[in-house]
Amino acid sequence: MSSTTAPETELRSMDRRSQDREARRVILSSYLGSTIEYYDFLLYASASALVFPHVFFQDLDPVAGVIASYGTFAAGYLARPLGGAIFGHFGDKLGRKKMLILSMFVMGIGSTLIGLIPSSASIGSWGAILLILLRVSQGIAVGGEWGGAALMALEHSSKGKRGFAASFTNAGAPTGAALGTTVLGLFAAMPTEQFLSWGWRIPFLASLLLLVVGIVVRSKVSESPIFKEAVAREEAQGDKPKLPILEVLRRPKALIYTMLAGASGFALQVFLSTFGVAYAVEHGATRQNVLYMFALASLVSIVFVVGMGRLSDRLGRRPVMIGGLIAFIALIYPMFGWLGSANTFLILVAFCVGLICHAAVFGPLAAFVSEQFGTTSRYTGASLGYQFATLLGAGFTPTILSSIYGGTGGNANWVVGYLAALALISAVFILLTRESKDLDL
Repeated sequence: MSSTTAPETELRSMDRRSQDREARRVILSSYLGSTIEYYDFLLYASASALVFPHVFFQDLDPVAGVIASYGTFAAGYLARPLGGAIFGHFGDKLGRKKMLILSMFVMGIGSTLIGLIPSSASIGSWGAILLILLRVSQGIAVGGEWGGAALMALEHSSKGKRGFAASFTNAGAPTGAALGTTVLGLFAAMPTEQFLSWGWRIPFLASLLLLVVGIVVRSKVSESPIFKEAVAREEAQGDKPKLPILEVLRRPKALIYTMLAGASGFALQVFLSTFGVAYAVEHGATRQNVLYMFALASLVSIVFVVGMGRLSDRLGRRPVMIGGLIAFIALIYPMFGWLGSANTFLILVAFCVGLICHAAVFGPLAAFVSEQFGTTSRYTGASLGYQFATLLGAGFTPTILSSIYGGTGGNANWVVGYLAALALISAVFILLTRESKDLDL
């Protein structure tokens, strides 16, 4: 005869339902918060290709102006590992939730201020200096945002659902990209002089409104139960708290492997949002149409990011990610033909194909990276692994691609080769990393 009474069974059932409701609330919070953060961060990507060379680097020749603008873009990626280390440390010591709210505040204020910077015609080189400083603040904020959002979703979910849950954090990136590109595209329809004078600023100033929404959403979720349990266990055992960064660096293989495994996914993302957009415009497509096609493709990719996260719960993180990289290598050359066709439909196809390949890497990536580290150093380890991957894969990619393209007289074959080589390197390190979908966190 069972010793479990009916009231006890009902209580456990109610507790499970409560946990499931909280998990869904946290996943939604991670998705919305990530969307807002990446709206700010990736809006800058499109602006660096279409606006900043003419507003802050107008004294340089066109090619040098684009490269300089992409250099400020890279500054944000240089700052992301620093943000991962700072927010990761305090997130592992004080909790995930507090750091998520703080990172969103820093991002929202920094992005709003970008929209207020006077042009170089008004304040000379100070415009570029302020742009770099605020881009660095964006990088620090998003460096701390990702780890907390991914871990909140991951650590509230049960085994077998972690890839799906964590993928919503990464789904915020294409959602934010679509939102930012659409808003910028609406203002890009203005006459060029007005757009470059003040129209581009409105999407950045809108960050202040998004900040308020994000803070309200973030404040209503509970702290990670796995984190609270780990802290309580340490206190009960009287263990001396360890420095999370030292725990990660003592066994650096996981950090190095996850960094190199994820790098090409970010290179693909930023290639499409910066170089791909500029390449299509250069070859005869209208600026507004290209932005709209990228935004539409980004919306399509959201479904695939979440779907690939779900698929990785069944097949494993590694098979799904490697499949996406192989598809990208096979399709990168025809993608350039579509982007350079000046045909709106083919440009949309190119963006969709590229972002679906990207989704196969990006969907499982949040769980793949986070599952490589222990609970008391997971925020730090996952943040550093992910942010160093963005630095390697995305931080310098626009500058490198523009330099390769300009240095070879506009020969896209060298750009194709560079991106394919990055994808191959990442595939090798994914193979070297342990499969993590069935690990007990």
